[in-house]
Order: sequence, then structure tokens, then C-alpha cells
Amino acid sequence: MNVGVRNFLLLLALAACWGPSFLFIKVAVEYVPPIAITAIRMAIASFMLFAILKIRGTKLPKLKPVIMHFTIAAFFQGAIPFTLFAVAERSVDSAFAAIFTGASPLFSMILAHYFIKNDRMTKAKIIGAALGFSGLFFLIMPSLLKAHADIFGIAVLICAANCYAISFVHAKKFIDINAHPPLTIPAIQTFISFIILAILSLIFENPLAINHISGSAILSLCGLGILGTASAFVIYYKLISLTSVSYIAMVNYIVPVFGVVLGMLILGEALTWNSYLGGILILIGVMVANGVIKLSKFEAKK
Repeated sequence: MNVGVRNFLLLLALAACWGPSFLFIKVAVEYVPPIAITAIRMAIASFMLFAILKIRGTKLPKLKPVIMHFTIAAFFQGAIPFTLFAVAERSVDSAFAAIFTGASPLFSMILAHYFIKNDRMTKAKIIGAALGFSGLFFLIMPSLLKAHADIFGIAVLICAANCYAISFVHAKKFIDINAHPPLTIPAIQTFISFIILAILSLIFENPLAINHISGSAILSLCGLGILGTASAFVIYYKLISLTSVSYIAMVNYIVPVFGVVLGMLILGEALTWNSYLGGILILIGVMVANGVIKLSKFEAKK
């Protein structure tokens, strides 16, 4: 299989894991506060990954040399941005949250250019990112036109998007995926994230006061842990070892596409022209950035 196609399929798989998370959160948040939701999803993911490692008989790496970088990854990939998005969406509509999440690939491309030797800006990456961001805009345009936001909420969203960008660059630069047995990195990272978020939830949310939760909310929490966290992080670290920071960050353009498709299949929502246009632009942008679509072919025809 062509390397570009393989990476593109892995990116689609990652987006497919993260895409349903918005639906799961929407169901669970009616019964469980937001930081607690993230803590629970990390606990489920960590338990699942450690159970697999135990069954395989895999030994954990010595933590002392790597614990600092694993903790930084846990903060910037999960604990901080998840919490910031939860805070921001109290005063900012989800459309604004989506558009600023889509800014993450742009921040990632800039950071990678200066901090990762083999991940410089190229014409293909710039055009791909521009197409992807344009597609995201068209995808959520109806909601964006009706959305409201305040300066504080927007500032928090920008910080959250930058956290994702920092986490992508940090993982690529400081965490040697091939130096550790498979699954050990996401297992340790999710466990650290769980500890951090559990403490924050106990301080700010009092989750122990929850006295009722529906079956659908429980299933949603399991979906968040198994699909949206454990499976997603396994694919994420696979992509870290195979591709560039700029490319992995493009997943933030594809995730809303899965959200739209799920809305159509599960909630019976109708797709409009902007949904089709946005989805097409996003997929073309990602393929251009990854080299599946070669710009040189078009330039040669001129």
C-alpha cells in the first residue's frame, strides 16, 4: 500500500475514534460534570491498556528517565485542553469551539517548522492546511453565523488549540515511540491524566455527590474511554512514529466531518450544500498535505 494512502487511512481511523466523542459527551454531561467525564474516560482507557499489557506480559519501561515527558504529554494532550474547552463552552457556542480547534493544525505547522528538523513548512502543507480550514468553516458555517462568544471564551479556546499544537510537537521531539513496547506510552499517559483530572474534579466539581446516572450515560463514558481515548491514543502514537506533526494535527479538521455524519445517521439531521462542500475541501486539504494528491502534477499541466 502506498505510504501516503496508509497514513491517510490511519488519520481517518483516528478521526473516527475521536469523532463520536462529542455525541458521547453530550449524553454523559447531563449526569456527570465535565472534568469528571474526562477523568473517567482516562481511567477506563488506562485500565483497558494496562490489562492488555498484563495479558501480553509486557514489562513497563523504567519511568524515571521518561516520567517528565510523559507528564508533559498528559497535561498538554489531555488534562489542560479538555478542561479549557469545558470552561470556554460555558460562554462560547460549540461552533466557535470547533473553529478554534481547527486552528490547531495552523499552530502546529508553525511550531513544527521551528522545532522539528524534518517538518518544515512546504507549499503542499500550507495549501492543505488552508483548504482544510476553509472546509471546516463551510462545514459549521450555519452554526457559526448564529453563534455567540465573549473575549474570555475566545482567549481560552486559543490557549486550548495551542495546547494541542504543543503536545504534537513535544511528543514528536521528546518521546521515542520505538524505544518503548507497544501500548506502554498511551497506558502511562492516560493514567497520569486520570490522576491529574481526578484531583481537579474533586476540588472543583464534587463528583462524589452524583447520585443518579442513566444507562446511556454509562455506555457513553465507556465509549469515551475505549474508543475516544484508548483506541485513539494507540493510533495517535502510531502516526507520531510514521508522519509529521503538521500532518497529524490535520485530524482536527476531519473530526467535525464524522460529527456531521453521526448527526445525520443517529439524529436524523439533513446534510446541506455547505456540509458537502466543507467535507470535500477538508479531505482534499488533508490529502494535499500528505502527498496523496501531488501538486506537482497540476503544476506540470500548466
